[in-house]
Amino acid sequence: MSPLAGKDRAVVQLLLDAGTCPRCVLRFCSVGSQLLYRHPLQDLMKDLQEFLKNSQEKEDTVCLDVADPPCKRLRLEHKEEGAAELNHNGAIPQLPSAGNTALQSSAGRVCNVCLGILQEFCEPDFVKKVCQKVNSADYQFTSFVFSVSLPPQLSVRERAAWLGVKQQMRNLGLPLAKDDIVQLKEAYKWIIHPQLSEELGVPADGKSLFEVSVVFAHPETDEECHFLATACPDCFKPAKNKQSVFTRMAVIKALERIKEEDFLKHFPCPPSSPKNLCDALDIQCNNGAVFVAGRYNKYSRNLPQTPWIIDGERKLESSVEELISEHLMAEFKADSFNFSSSGREDVDVRTLGNGRPFAMELVNPRRIHFTAEEMKRLQQAINDSSDKIQVRDLQLVTREAIGRMKEGEEEKTKTYSALIWTDRAIQREDIAFLDDIKELRLEQKTPLRVLHRRPLAVRCRLIHSMRCEYIDQHHFRLRLRSQAGTYIKEFVHGDFGRTKPNIGSLLNRTADILELDVESVDVDWPPTLAD
Repeated sequence: MSPLAGKDRAVVQLLLDAGTCPRCVLRFCSVGSQLLYRHPLQDLMKDLQEFLKNSQEKEDTVCLDVADPPCKRLRLEHKEEGAAELNHNGAIPQLPSAGNTALQSSAGRVCNVCLGILQEFCEPDFVKKVCQKVNSADYQFTSFVFSVSLPPQLSVRERAAWLGVKQQMRNLGLPLAKDDIVQLKEAYKWIIHPQLSEELGVPADGKSLFEVSVVFAHPETDEECHFLATACPDCFKPAKNKQSVFTRMAVIKALERIKEEDFLKHFPCPPSSPKNLCDALDIQCNNGAVFVAGRYNKYSRNLPQTPWIIDGERKLESSVEELISEHLMAEFKADSFNFSSSGREDVDVRTLGNGRPFAMELVNPRRIHFTAEEMKRLQQAINDSSDKIQVRDLQLVTREAIGRMKEGEEEKTKTYSALIWTDRAIQREDIAFLDDIKELRLEQKTPLRVLHRRPLAVRCRLIHSMRCEYIDQHHFRLRLRSQAGTYIKEFVHGDFGRTKPNIGSLLNRTADILELDVESVDVDWPPTLAD
């Protein structure tokens, strides 16, 4: 049961006379019944009016016959002793007598606390407007989470209304047992969740990845927060991506700091009713990201992994990332994507063998459900679109699973095949000793070719093993297995002595690399799929 007791009469009377809507009155009386808030406003107003009449005659509790689930609370004040008992004009408010005054005062007016959010924006017409926006966006979803962005001045008005109640109760010598109210967002969701769920045909779920959000604004009262910047300037500092310093969190922080008497000097308690309702500025939908993983082979020596753009100018027409993302973006109908992989190869390096693991985050996808067969067809479409790359093991994965691709990246091994040229003639016996070298430790300074984007450092890397194939007096092929993160080109030519030792120093002649292929990336992820 959720009772309104005789001691609540003064609160109900004061708020209704000030222009507070019935649902906000219930919030200030700490009524936690979800079902009660869903009753029509006119019925709630009649119930409150009846309560006022009855409470004049007796002090017995009037019970409202609905369930009473637990609810969260919003602390509205700090325990400060000696706070002023004045309204903004310095006068002590008086409690009007009960009667028809309250009904006449609140009827047809915009609520002075919620600015109409618990009035017009709980009605079926608004719910249908929200659902029309959701359905027209063409998302796949099996549940939803609902979020609300409220004007920051609502926090100021709630504080003012509460201080007005507090002063009235003290003035009348009545006990004030509670200093908390039901949050506006919580009450709003209690009302609107069942309506949205029925209209959309799916349940509300706080853990859902599909979010429906409404952004409210109230231009008429925008400046009501400004006095707080003078009282608490440290709370209002410019921040990136914020159009105004008066954010909800900044206002709440200032309200926690400002003294009660200072607040009362600047703001009427209880607040006055505005002329206009809130505006629903925007109704937005957003699906949680979907993650796709696989392995790619790159067969071109003229294809970068990611778009190659220098000073705003594109150097090559495409990239591995774009050849894959073009198809995924179209099928998942996503807004954007983020591409990552287990290492990267240079533009002129091929990736052979079983390919390089990659993952793609698809942001705000409209479509999220794909069968294994559909993913296989998507993989084939990517492979048919270009002879420069091939994709295998394409599959949906979780965000957590992507971490396995990056785990212990430097401890993993990679196998390469390099075509090497030497300035002085070589014989088979000149390179045979390389096959016997195991666990060769290198010291590599950041290569000159990447110094513009990598910090200067000396990195220790291991060449685990090497195997040579003699071709002619100036060429041989070197197959080597190395620690991930090793700069192979620099290991061959030495990078002007920045990598020690190197193939040139080991052979005591100038060496350079003509071709390089990645033959395997030893990361056991993502799982191999059957053809």
